[in-house]
Amino acid sequence: MKIEILTLFPEMFESVFGTSIIKRAQEAGKVSIRLRNIRDFATDKHHVTDDTPYGGGPGMVMKPEPVAAAFDAISAEHAGIPLKRVYLSPEGRPWNQERAAEYASQPGVVLLCGHYEGIDERIRELYIDDEISMGDFVMTGGEIPAMAVTDSIVRLISGVLGNDESAAQESFGDSGLLDHPHYTRPVEFRGLSVPEVLLSGHHKRIEEWRRLQALERTLARRPDLIQQNASKLSPAERNLMNSLLGRNR
Repeated sequence: MKIEILTLFPEMFESVFGTSIIKRAQEAGKVSIRLRNIRDFATDKHHVTDDTPYGGGPGMVMKPEPVAAAFDAISAEHAGIPLKRVYLSPEGRPWNQERAAEYASQPGVVLLCGHYEGIDERIRELYIDDEISMGDFVMTGGEIPAMAVTDSIVRLISGVLGNDESAAQESFGDSGLLDHPHYTRPVEFRGLSVPEVLLSGHHKRIEEWRRLQALERTLARRPDLIQQNASKLSPAERNLMNSLLGRNR
């Protein structure tokens, strides 16, 4: 998979993309990540990438020419490869695990990091295929959202995590529920013990316990997910959920 990132601050990405899973994924050839400085596509002497907004108002707006030139250069380099062009913006659709999985199946994506008051609207009209928001809040720029989006995509590419079941079983995975609690050694820590069922070696009981814990945690913290993923629950799990709801009334 190819991920191209257009940014005014490429240095922000170095430590994030140069460590841990993302670094290993690049070294293994699972993903190619390239950072492009939008200033490099400005043609004036000072490489200006912003200007005052027409109609007045506070702040500055990213100029269309450098951004368009960057998109055109990427399209020319990757001719024949359909790259989804995405703008990271508070006005976009909220990012979630389902969309991350959708993107992970694509041949490539171009992430445009906005800054200042945003981009010239004509870039949206001419180039942008999709917009992504991290939530109902505003950040200084699109760089940190681009890191989060990239991380969530890369870890879903087959072979990146080593065991593809890891992504399927965690929060927002195939079940749509939050993840169950996890424990490791030692058995006792500061007066708290690992649940006995996890030490039993009884795989069916362990799986049932984990499913129960996932249901309880989701009901307590994100009941909206239960409604969204009701079709994924088995009859036994629906009965279990109803008993949990009755117990909590």
